[in-house]
Amino acid sequence: MVVQQYRDGGGARAARALAVAGVIAVTAGCVGGGGGGGGSDGSGQRAVAAERPLDVLGRAAGVLAEAGGAEARTSMETAAGGTRVTIRGEGTYDFRTQTGRLKVVLPTDAAGADDRRPITELLAPGALYMKNRGAGVPDDKWVRIDTTALEDGNLVTGGVTDPMAAAELLRGAADVTYEGKSELVGVTVHHYRGVADLNRAARAASPRSRGALSAAAKGFSKDAVPFDAYLDEEGRLRKVRHRFSFASEGREGQEAAEVTVVSTLLLYGFGAPVTVKLPDEDDIYTGEIRQG
Repeated sequence: MVVQQYRDGGGARAARALAVAGVIAVTAGCVGGGGGGGGSDGSGQRAVAAERPLDVLGRAAGVLAEAGGAEARTSMETAAGGTRVTIRGEGTYDFRTQTGRLKVVLPTDAAGADDRRPITELLAPGALYMKNRGAGVPDDKWVRIDTTALEDGNLVTGGVTDPMAAAELLRGAADVTYEGKSELVGVTVHHYRGVADLNRAARAASPRSRGALSAAAKGFSKDAVPFDAYLDEEGRLRKVRHRFSFASEGREGQEAAEVTVVSTLLLYGFGAPVTVKLPDEDDIYTGEIRQG
């Protein structure tokens, strides 16, 4: 698992482990497969700036579920031992069903090949499906990962933080400050900064998100996750940046180092149609996955 890779190796190795979208030392065949409204300003929009920041953030996941589908762009930057890599993704996500489809592009220097194709990822409650995974997996096969069994709950493993999990993390917010208004891609947004507690977020999460967040709360070395969140006038999350930290034990004789993963989610095009068809059992790879 990715968290184990961080603990076992050095900084560069840890960064590369994330850059190949989760080098998972398992056999694929052994892997298992809320919110309400708010106040209104009279024009149909929520007056989010006038509300308590904790109320606004605690409602964000529910507001997204009301909005339905959206287009999403993601980036995940890892810094360890002087090595920095960035993984980017783009696709659509349905917050009502918590399913999505994204294309994830790996940096060529970390992947080790200039012609590596993007990884297709399907997100579903409790599961992550990956195609063009590499590591000995045939090109026409999918790998299925049980996200509730991952030590990070799939917050970093796939190179993408599940959009609903990113929003649900805000339910665990504390020490929040309102940083004021700004403009994001032509939309007025309200900026909030704070720290999310993984345990608190897991307890407050919707049932379909609770398993993965509970796994992350147990597996991460630090429960505190600093964040910056940007919500529009209707209380919809437009952008969120989380900073995850891991303690890397390094190799024998080396000092422990900290690995930082900055995950950014940008949401736009609300109301976009989202179609996600999960693979049939015959299309799922059940052989051994080669470690990178």
